[in-house]
Amino acid sequence: MTEESPEELPTIGGLAELAELLESAPQDELYVRWSRGPGVDLGASARSRDELTGVRLPGLSANPLRIEPWWDDRPVELWLARRLYDYRHLGDHRRPGVRPWVLSGHELGRGPDNEPLVACDRPVAWVADEVLREAERIVEEQGSAGWGPLDRSRHP
Repeated sequence: MTEESPEELPTIGGLAELAELLESAPQDELYVRWSRGPGVDLGASARSRDELTGVRLPGLSANPLRIEPWWDDRPVELWLARRLYDYRHLGDHRRPGVRPWVLSGHELGRGPDNEPLVACDRPVAWVADEVLREAERIVEEQGSAGWGPLDRSRHP
């Protein structure tokens, strides 16, 4: 992929397309980040902030898309659906314009929720709302009523 400005990033339109991206770049560490995008995130600081304490973190909070070896031959789309579903609430509870985007990066440390804190080597793509709806459908088809997103706002 060529170097593009954040505004010119391609948009992933389906889980199959996201799976293809992941499989076509095995040397890249790909992450999904929920924010207003690389145009905002990759400014001078390029760091997240812990919402509880206000502490500036040493990188951007993101979640790896890499498939773990124990996943075996299960569907890649299910893995990716879960990765997107887990944090989909971030698009609803944060400032307007927060949405998922994929970046290639490297881990600098771990955040207070044990999430990777990464340096972005290259913005890769936006993730379309259609992908989030597809992820939700796939996760709900698993029929696990006691399982849901990692949404703290749902807890008193």
